[in-house]
Amino acid sequence: MMNEVYEFLKKCGTYYLATMDGEQPRVRPFGTIDLFEGKLYIQTGLKKDVAKQMAANPKVELSGMAEGKWIRVTGEAIHDDRIEPQEHMLDAYPSLKAMYQPGDGNTAVYYLNNATAVICSFTEPPKTYQL
Repeated sequence: MMNEVYEFLKKCGTYYLATMDGEQPRVRPFGTIDLFEGKLYIQTGLKKDVAKQMAANPKVELSGMAEGKWIRVTGEAIHDDRIEPQEHMLDAYPSLKAMYQPGDGNTAVYYLNNATAVICSFTEPPKTYQL
């Protein structure tokens, strides 16, 4: 179940992350998705507005498309400040190592908690996953 959601997000390449900035929704492209200790993780920098938005309101939604299907993942982004998931993420995305290093005080990884994923298409019934 978790693997199917992870693999779908990897196929998307780019997906979109929605956060709340006070009363204003904010959506931006993301490309990092990692599976670590059985949880889906995303990565950003603590100095970015998106990190501040997730700290203020951890409710997020991801959405992406691949192969004529789309996915929505709704949940809470929980900041994990351990070095191990940071290393795992950066090993999966070595191009980010030019900007981020584990433990640098800026690298931030978040796992999705209490998450639900729905994969939809125009030709098949939706598939729902509780993560």
